[in-house]
Amino acid sequence: MREPLLFLLLFVSISCNGQNNSPDKIVGGPCEGCEAIFEYGKKRLTAIDTLPLFLETEPKLKITGQVFQNDGKSPAYEVLIYIYHTNRQGVYQTKGEEKGWAKRHGFIRGWVKTDGEGKYTFYTFRPAAYPSRDEPEHIHITVKEPGKSEYYLDEFVFSDDPLLTDERKINLENRGGTGIVKPTLENGILTIRRDLILGKNIPGYE
Repeated sequence: MREPLLFLLLFVSISCNGQNNSPDKIVGGPCEGCEAIFEYGKKRLTAIDTLPLFLETEPKLKITGQVFQNDGKSPAYEVLIYIYHTNRQGVYQTKGEEKGWAKRHGFIRGWVKTDGEGKYTFYTFRPAAYPSRDEPEHIHITVKEPGKSEYYLDEFVFSDDPLLTDERKINLENRGGTGIVKPTLENGILTIRRDLILGKNIPGYE
């Protein structure tokens, strides 16, 4: 009886290990720079992050919301979220010592991991449009959920931005839900709320 039992235990162990080590499903299509989501180094991730230059830059901005699973109802916890944006001159500011994607994204960036209720918050400041004025003010966002590859969502764009024309609104992909946010002044700080739905309008997502 020992040999069959030993074989069964070995089979179960291999099967379980195989499931745990299975590669993430590739979703979302091409995503240049999405691997920057892993560039947080030794930083301990929580559901709240404060980006560089927050204290000394106006207007200050609070970004908050809740992440839901694909059903749009169940909170999604331990989802990694990465954002980056320009400074008040519309430039992805660098210090000259950046490595990896920070060379292009700059140092005004941050990472959070959603809590047990799927909630997240970033403290930063409102970015400026590019000096060329050919794009609305925006904040880039990438997510990484368990079992799926990292993928980008629609950028945060501001409803009161004159560069956000009706034509641009129509052409938005609404990846993860709409990225159009309405800033409101709360406790002396501009606040925008955006809930995210994992997989919504994401190619290759089941």
